Amino acid sequence: MTEIDAAEARRRLDAGEAVLVDVREPDEWGAGHAPDSLHRPLGDLDPAEFGDRSVITTCRGGGRGSRAAAALTEAGVDAVSLGGGLRAWADDGGAIVRDDGATGSLG
Repeated sequence: MTEIDAAEARRRLDAGEAVLVDVREPDEWGAGHAPDSLHRPLGDLDPAEFGDRSVITTCRGGGRGSRAAAALTEAGVDAVSLGGGLRAWADDGGAIVRDDGATGSLG
């Protein structure tokens, strides 16, 4: 399973090459997430949803994101994990927002 850093993730997202999928639980998502990411809790992840789209998975610190990327890859989806998760995203200057657009947090 491949990991990419936050800068590469942003490059792929900005270029429209991939979609960011946050696999955390609803309460974690509600506190804050990356803008324009999709929320699919790990237990609800359906590889068929992504078809031929490239996926970058993430969670708070990287563990669940890595498991999600491995499961998607095994199912035939082009998937990588955001190394260090949303903590690394935020540390690299990536925004964390709530659904209402306000600044979010990772708890």
